[in-house]
Amino acid sequence: MQATATNILLGERTLTELDHQRLSRLVDKSAPPALEALLDATDIVGSREVAANVVTMYSQVRIVDASTGQPHTLTLCYPADAEPAAGFISVLSPVGLALIGLRVGALARWRVPGGEEGCARLEQILFQPEASGDYTT
Repeated sequence: MQATATNILLGERTLTELDHQRLSRLVDKSAPPALEALLDATDIVGSREVAANVVTMYSQVRIVDASTGQPHTLTLCYPADAEPAAGFISVLSPVGLALIGLRVGALARWRVPGGEEGCARLEQILFQPEASGDYTT
């Protein structure tokens, strides 16, 4: 079984302590229920210990759509910084929840509000703040 935004198994996702803390603050009645499930089921590591192949907040990633083969470059951000047309996607969006904490090579699966399913392979992390020495983003 693959990790999905609504079906997350312990050990399939890794969050830094800082990302976990900040995402926990977003849990309220307006946040997707999948966020709380994600927070409850992830492995938590220190920012200095997170592997460079794990998607963290403000990571820029290259994904390849499983159905079309089309690549997309996205940056995972908090809702206030989201600009989908510029490639900045909110961690609370279906795609954002599907990507956060995944490792390169994993499949991200999500369902949009209209019910359509999406799937993409995480091909590459082009930038990860922690890998560049930024442990505070």
